[in-house]
Amino acid sequence: MPYDEALADRMRDVLRRHPGVMERKMFGGLSFLVNGNMACGVAGETVVVRVGPAAYSAALAETHCRECDFTGRPLKGMVMIEPKGCASEGDLRAWVERGYGFASSLPAK
Repeated sequence: MPYDEALADRMRDVLRRHPGVMERKMFGGLSFLVNGNMACGVAGETVVVRVGPAAYSAALAETHCRECDFTGRPLKGMVMIEPKGCASEGDLRAWVERGYGFASSLPAK
């Protein structure tokens, strides 16, 4: 599935000022990694964010957020945000920063 390049560019704008970020095509979309750990990405028009196990339930309770399920089995600690949930720059920035914050807390790979 192709990913939304404009959405990927918006995410790049948020991550541009952070060190250790690289891009990799994964899950049929584009992922942003921090020191080798996935932080967030875009699949189609949906934002994928790694929030971690401790923040997983709280994230799922938020509007426009659902389990990340690429294979028929949810990936615990990762969520998908529908386009309406990241339409504003502030909402997108908040999700991307959450993913960056979690990934940067992990040991580098």
